[in-house]
Amino acid sequence: TSLTDATAITAGGAHSCALLTDSTVRCWGRGDEAQLGDRATIARPTPVAVLEPHVIGSVGQVAAGDSHTCALSGHGVISCWGNNVSGQLGVGTTTDRLTPGQLAGVTGATAIAAGNSHTCAVLADSSVACWGYNGSGQLGDGTTTTRPAPVDVSGLTSGVQTVAAGERHTCAVPTGG
Repeated sequence: TSLTDATAITAGGAHSCALLTDSTVRCWGRGDEAQLGDRATIARPTPVAVLEPHVIGSVGQVAAGDSHTCALSGHGVISCWGNNVSGQLGVGTTTDRLTPGQLAGVTGATAIAAGNSHTCAVLADSSVACWGYNGSGQLGDGTTTTRPAPVDVSGLTSGVQTVAAGERHTCAVPTGG
């Protein structure tokens, strides 16, 4: 498969990933913090396949943060890999992952976004959950406490269509715009 088969692309701090027509993901660029998902911690000038695709399943969306990457399966399951110093992988710890690992307790997600060191998802009920670094309140839970596991965004309990994450902020678009 070549990148001529790409259907979507995402750019992180110094790495990029493409979603291909066969629902797999290939990444390239800086890989020193395992953000490419190929079990290595080296840069890759050309695209490499994200390993352990059985963990991810059929991917519908991919999002790259500064040094982590997350994929959303067609079944609403989120898997993340790479740097996890602030819990941005959402697995409840701050241990880095060389390959994808699924978020426990988050199913039915419909959209994801990766910021610098945080990640957010629109859930099946159109609410939003976020996890990771929260020093500027970017998780939207009313605190500045870093969270290694998903927390609900206050005031966005339903009616959200999509979400976008920046370095230290997050925005959501309500259903209907």
